[in-house]
Amino acid sequence: MNRLTQDMDADDRAFGQGWISGMAGLFLSLLGLGTVLCFWFPQWLTVEQTRELYAAHLTLIRAILFVVLVSAFLLAFISTILRRQKVLGLTAMGITLLATLMGGSAATSKLNLSSDIYLGLDFFLLNLLFLGTIFVPIERFFKQVDQPILRYEWREDLLYFLISTLLIQLLTYLSLAPGLAALGATPWFNQIRIAIAFQPEILQFFEIMFLTDLAQYWFHRTFHQVPALWKFHAVHHSARSMDWLAGSRMHLVESVLMRAFTTLPMFVLGFSESSLHAYVFFVYLMSVFIHSNVNFSFGMLSYVIATPRYHHWHHAIESEAIDKNFAVHFPILDMIFGTFHLPKDRWPQAYGISSHPVPSGYWRQFLYPFKKTPKKTDIDSTEGKAID
Repeated sequence: MNRLTQDMDADDRAFGQGWISGMAGLFLSLLGLGTVLCFWFPQWLTVEQTRELYAAHLTLIRAILFVVLVSAFLLAFISTILRRQKVLGLTAMGITLLATLMGGSAATSKLNLSSDIYLGLDFFLLNLLFLGTIFVPIERFFKQVDQPILRYEWREDLLYFLISTLLIQLLTYLSLAPGLAALGATPWFNQIRIAIAFQPEILQFFEIMFLTDLAQYWFHRTFHQVPALWKFHAVHHSARSMDWLAGSRMHLVESVLMRAFTTLPMFVLGFSESSLHAYVFFVYLMSVFIHSNVNFSFGMLSYVIATPRYHHWHHAIESEAIDKNFAVHFPILDMIFGTFHLPKDRWPQAYGISSHPVPSGYWRQFLYPFKKTPKKTDIDSTEGKAID
């Protein structure tokens, strides 16, 4: 495993040296193996609501899987020919062989099975493909910072992405439970809920945007100002590189609380299911976009809607940016509450937390908020004081 990690992080990445074909082969082989595993264990590894969709397009999925596995093997083979270190190509070939021996594109599928508990492996694979296909090319052509696709700590952020999507059922349940309890305890509010749900869909969408952003603003600001909560949020701010994957770095506890205090109240208020689904998809793309490594200039629009440069300043390590730009959608909230910061034509020079107190690695970061920090050793980036 160490040799594989070293080869993934190797400096000889130029075209013709076998690194690109090796990494592409490794990615496709893992994608193929993950899909085969979803065929074998759909009741445990796929989101229940999507299984009927897969069954309806099974022939197409099998054809795509066949192309993926063949491409993975060919790319891995090319890598073994071009590269002195063969570990990337051989690993990809081994994974491809394992997926093929498990049935490959002809693997048995039982997509009509139901289950009470499942992991969203299919959700992870589809999300990774969808977002990667959109943002990797954009960040290559319009990059703000010249950094490789597999930049510093990319594996940690990919693991955050994986775990948050695998645990989609658990996260939804934990954040939905308070909402269901509130619905049952407030029957007197039903007439207002009906009135809200009968509004035009587009109006509901913008109402949800504003109300969730208002709630999120104070939720976010509180996590910066309360030391015990800051240690959870510091995990998100520990990212030293900004790109489409960086937004995935969020502590599990904060992720659950964020949903419970922002999106779920909209469910309790009675907004229609279609409006909520549209908003969830929008904020999902928006949160990825504002973290992305792109140098787009939006001019005066940056004062109306959140943009990458606006949110990058929230992650900046410079002292002038501390406790600024909390909104996710509307910068006017920061203007109203005195936390707006967007220097003209400037981007941050670096990202992260002063002194970088948060350890590296997913599990060390998961435990970090629960450990008592020795006095004067853990610097709070929001105040420059020790947390204890």
